[in-house]
Amino acid sequence: MLLKTITGLSILVSCVLLACMGLSVWMLPLLFIGIYAALFVLAVAFLWVICALVDFDKPQEEDSKFYRAVMHVYIEALIQLVRVRLHTKGLENTPKEGRFLLVCNHLFVADPGIVLHCFRKSQLAFLTKKENYKLPFIGAFMHKILCQPIDRENDRQALKSIIKCIQLIKEDKVSVCAFPEGYTSKDGKLHPFRPGVFKIAQKTNVPIVVCTIQNTRQIFKNLKHFGHTDVELHLVEVIQPGSYAGMNTVALSDMVYEKMIADLGEEYRYCE
Repeated sequence: MLLKTITGLSILVSCVLLACMGLSVWMLPLLFIGIYAALFVLAVAFLWVICALVDFDKPQEEDSKFYRAVMHVYIEALIQLVRVRLHTKGLENTPKEGRFLLVCNHLFVADPGIVLHCFRKSQLAFLTKKENYKLPFIGAFMHKILCQPIDRENDRQALKSIIKCIQLIKEDKVSVCAFPEGYTSKDGKLHPFRPGVFKIAQKTNVPIVVCTIQNTRQIFKNLKHFGHTDVELHLVEVIQPGSYAGMNTVALSDMVYEKMIADLGEEYRYCE
């Protein structure tokens, strides 16, 4: 939407200037390029301004509809810029009512943006490593949409983040997305899960939406050669609370792991 709007405005303004200033037709491409570049810079400047206004020291207790809407516009534009072609499967099974815990394998820094784009109606917030809050632009939006930083090296602090996610679901503020591997997979395999994230589902009695993502690791490699990247995102299964009642987090983690492997293929199973 953003890139199409910039393109449309650039064409319109170029044609108006051409007619009003009596310029030659051959000037049209130059006008278009100049105006497009100016509008693109303005779009980036707008993003910088609203992110600069975010106060990280002020606790964010409500999901910001404004920042979430802006975020989705820019994510869509970024997906187009990096030439990603999304192929989805099973998204029609996304819970339409109530909150849920979404879990997915993790291959690349682009994964959260892909997930947000595919589940843009689900009001997702991420349980994510605290280092992501230092990233330009990204950290500001994470703060405003109620993402929760997790310290992977401090179990006590990690538990506090999980408890906060439980609170957000119980208060019907957001659904939560977590990457149970804890880290991006460097070899593309599905690494062992950290079962603690499944406490979020157990304590809130919500469905677990099991997803897999493939090929995001190739995005920048393909972009260097101006190529497209075909990214797959599958909603594998929605596990209802009754199906995991009485299971501990380890057993639940193992069950979800096997469901992801069944979709990805045995070649993705991690073996030490």
